[in-house]
Amino acid sequence: MESAFYFEQAGVGLGTDETYRIFLALKQLTDTHPIQRCRFWGKILGLEMNYIVAEVEFREGEDEEEVEEEDVTEERDNGDSEGEEDDEDELPRSFYKAPQAIPKEESRTGANKYVYFVCNEPGRPWVKLPSVTPAQIVIARKIKKFFTGRLDTPIISYPPFPGNENNYLRAQIARISAGTHVSPLGFYQFGEEEGEEEEEVEGGRDTFEENPDFEGIQVTDLVESLSNWVHHVQHILPQGRCNWFNPKQKSEEEEEEDEDDEEKEEKEEPDYIEQEVGPPLLTPISEDLEIQNTPPWTTRLSSNIIPQYAIAVLRSNLWPGAYAFCNGKKFENLYIGWGHKYSPDSYTPPVPPSVCQEYPSGPEITEIDDPTVEEEQAFKVAQEATILPTEEGEETEEDEDEEDNYE
Repeated sequence: MESAFYFEQAGVGLGTDETYRIFLALKQLTDTHPIQRCRFWGKILGLEMNYIVAEVEFREGEDEEEVEEEDVTEERDNGDSEGEEDDEDELPRSFYKAPQAIPKEESRTGANKYVYFVCNEPGRPWVKLPSVTPAQIVIARKIKKFFTGRLDTPIISYPPFPGNENNYLRAQIARISAGTHVSPLGFYQFGEEEGEEEEEVEGGRDTFEENPDFEGIQVTDLVESLSNWVHHVQHILPQGRCNWFNPKQKSEEEEEEDEDDEEKEEKEEPDYIEQEVGPPLLTPISEDLEIQNTPPWTTRLSSNIIPQYAIAVLRSNLWPGAYAFCNGKKFENLYIGWGHKYSPDSYTPPVPPSVCQEYPSGPEITEIDDPTVEEEQAFKVAQEATILPTEEGEETEEDEDEEDNYE
C-alpha cells in the first residue's frame, strides 16, 4: 500500500479500491503457501480478462514438489517413446539428427529465480505459472500475441510456440523483468566472498545482497542521470537462458556411447561454439541501447511545484507500461500493460524457411535435358553407321556357313 501511495503520486496505479483488494489477495496467497517473500509484480491486460501477477519466493526447501512432479512426467514421456520405438523398428530409419534441446534453468536461478502466481480478479484463486524454458523465450521474441485472460488458450503462431497462454505469459514476464526491473545505484551490492568465487565462473555473478550502508541518492540526481539506476535482474541471452549452456558439452555417459560417432561429427560440425555474453548484473541503465534515436528510459519528477517533496519517476520506452519510482531510499517496480515490447516498425511475421530436400540429388537420378532436332538427327546417323557394318559382317558369316554346308 505504501508503494501504491508513491505510484499514485507518479500518476501510475490501479485506483485505491482495486489496489486494496489486490493487497488482500496477496495476503491470502501468503497465508495459504509457504512464502518467504511476495510482491505485486503488475497487471497484464487481456482481450477477455486481465492478469494480476504476484512475484513469489518460497522458503528454503519448500519448492521441491514441483521438481518431483516434472520428473514423473518426464519418466512417463520416456516410457511412451520407448513403446513407440518398439513399434517402429520395422520402419525405415531416419538419419536426421535433431539439435540438442537447451535445458531450462533450475529453480531459484536465472529466468526461474522467482515463482509467479496469477489470477484474473482479486479474490479469485491464484494459479501458479510453470517454469519458463529457453525455447519459449526464444519463440516469444519472434511472435506478438494478445492475451485472452484464459491460461489454457493455445498459442497459434508462426514460428509455433511450445505451450499455451500460461507458458507465453510466463515467458513475457521473464522478458519484462529482465529489461525493466531497476534499482538505485548502491542499494544492492555483491557479497565479498561470493564475488571472489564467481569471478572465476564463466557466467559471472548472479547473486547480490542489500547494502546495509546505503545512504540514499538525491531525487534530483536520479532524475538528471540514468547512471544512478542499475539493472538488478540478469540479462537473458539470445539462447533463452541467463547463464549460458554449451550444447556441445556432453556428460561422461554420452561421451562413452558416442565414441564411434565422434570422428564423423568432427568432420561435419565444428566442436567450438562461441559463448554468448550479456551485460553483467548491476549494470547502469545508461548503457542500454537506443531504439532508432529513441532513448530507452524517460525520467521526471512527480511534481515540479513542490520539488522538495517530489519523487523520481522512471518510465521504460522499450516496454510501455513499466515504471519505477524512488524517493531517495525506497524504490519499487511495476508493470501495467499489454505485455508487448515496443517496435518502431509494424509487426510482420517471419518468412517460412525453404523446403527441405526430400532425397539427395545426384547424377544417377538427375533427368537429362531433351535433345534438339539436330542432335536427334546426328544421333540417328551415328547409330545407323554403327548398325550397317555389323549387318554386313553377319551376312558374310551366313554366306560362308551356307557354302560349307553345300560342300
